[in-house]
Amino acid sequence: MNPKVDQFLENARTWQNEMRMLRAIILECGLTEEYKWMHPCYTFRDSNVVLIHQFKEYCALLFHKGVLLKDTEGILIQQTKNVQAARQIRFTDISEIETLKPVVKAYIFEAVEVEKAGLNVRMKKTSEYEVPEELTRAFDKNSGLKTAFYALTPGRQRAYLLYFSQAKQEKTRVSRIEKYIPDILIGKGINDK
Repeated sequence: MNPKVDQFLENARTWQNEMRMLRAIILECGLTEEYKWMHPCYTFRDSNVVLIHQFKEYCALLFHKGVLLKDTEGILIQQTKNVQAARQIRFTDISEIETLKPVVKAYIFEAVEVEKAGLNVRMKKTSEYEVPEELTRAFDKNSGLKTAFYALTPGRQRAYLLYFSQAKQEKTRVSRIEKYIPDILIGKGINDK
């Protein structure tokens, strides 16, 4: 047991009992307990398998390569449409965890088998992401913008594409694009300071 996880659980404002129960279940599966990304993380041979995290409405187990699990019970959730590999099992009550304990253990053991087999998730290439129509129009108006955008690293391109396309309304997408044109033109990524 990792003392940093003890502290995390002690300081948790919500889902304390649920997360303690999830921890106990995971430890019964023989994984190594670590503390990464400010959350309890459980590994097998230094590979991340599952993470415990909490949100306002629920706590969850996040399987790092959850997309590779069979999900025989149909309980894995893709957190957002842009999450490629990870999948969650969400809980809103300790009784759900008690009921699903055998299933949770089976999913953990399956995730360990994924690691033993050396399986990896095929991640989408930047070229496979849809370019928002508003960005295409901006490229048509400014060929220098298009050149600068495609000169960015694939990771920077992907970050912009995700950010621009997440806006539901056209005017928001246009506004976001216009805001970042100067940064794109000088080769800066959306997260560069």
